[in-house]
Amino acid sequence: MKTIIVGLGNPILGDDGVGWKVAEEVRKQLPSFPSPLSEEEGRRDEGNVDVVCLSLGGLGLMEHLIGYQRAILVDSFAMGENDQPGSILILNLHDIPNYSAYHTTSAHDTSLQNAIELGRVMGAQLPEEVEVVGIATGRIHEFSEELSSPVADAVPFAARIVLDLLAQTPKRKDEVQLQQ
Repeated sequence: MKTIIVGLGNPILGDDGVGWKVAEEVRKQLPSFPSPLSEEEGRRDEGNVDVVCLSLGGLGLMEHLIGYQRAILVDSFAMGENDQPGSILILNLHDIPNYSAYHTTSAHDTSLQNAIELGRVMGAQLPEEVEVVGIATGRIHEFSEELSSPVADAVPFAARIVLDLLAQTPKRKDEVQLQQ
């Protein structure tokens, strides 16, 4: 299964660069990590995982997902009242609110959910499931290439989560519907 792991954020805006740091850690560990089994052939899929770091979203991000069957995104998220810096959250993209659905946006400011829907309508092969690993951050508006201590401490844990997700075979849409 062709998979892309995307570290998102801006590496010069403090904790907003955590997605890149996690992706870099995953890239370092990937050669020694056992790759997932191929659903079709029951064998290991070697070389079917790409790891990239990007500073974009919406349509631009969607374009990078074309041709992959699976995507794992790693990004920072704004802390809520109950979140501690460095907390890690794992969601599917379809579980995240599509905030642009509630107001008018331009094509340059669309959500990834809308961009994927548009890509599919246009015939692009895009992942059915997009998993998101989010790290709670607070310091994202100051120029720095350094992460705060609690966010930096979360990097190896988030990388391990990404590798664990990679080792799992995601359920196909038809399997999920049969189990409900």
